[in-house]
Amino acid sequence: MDNSTDKTTGIRTDGLLFRKATQADEARVYALICDMESRELPKEAFAGIFARQLEDAHYYCLVCEQEHSEPGQPGQPARPGQPGPELAGVLNLRFEDQLHHAGRIAEILEFAIAASCRSRGLGRLMFARACALAQEMGCTQIEVACNQLRTRTHGFYLRQGMHNFHYKFSKSLTGEDAGENRLGR
Repeated sequence: MDNSTDKTTGIRTDGLLFRKATQADEARVYALICDMESRELPKEAFAGIFARQLEDAHYYCLVCEQEHSEPGQPGQPARPGQPGPELAGVLNLRFEDQLHHAGRIAEILEFAIAASCRSRGLGRLMFARACALAQEMGCTQIEVACNQLRTRTHGFYLRQGMHNFHYKFSKSLTGEDAGENRLGR
């Protein structure tokens, strides 16, 4: 495995480039997150949050590009109107000092792999890179909240050595009562 680091572009390994997202990645990150959520998110709100997070040291949006792929696969030029290559994956992290841990914790906020790149080990590599980034940032633990309906994803996290010790509760503050659990909400 060829691992090399270039401070300006990220980490390269086996034809993959892992790097911090830039503003130029917004449309491609948006597409991956919308695919993950099975719905189109409000673009303007997404763009504002994405831009703010890129400037905030408490966030790190890790992206992965395939450098040598077949035509039409991630890593090749995107569709007309979109700049640069398609992304194979995105993993968005937040670093936070928490009183109840008396330390810094990393939380995976979003994690999406392009459909054409799933079941090839890319998720495992991105997760490992996220853990390394969290350690570099002084974190003692990495956490993720995952919808109960995403059972395949639960299996993935368990295979990465994570444990399911917590419940996560949520309540809408917009007046919309969820009533039922479904993806894309």
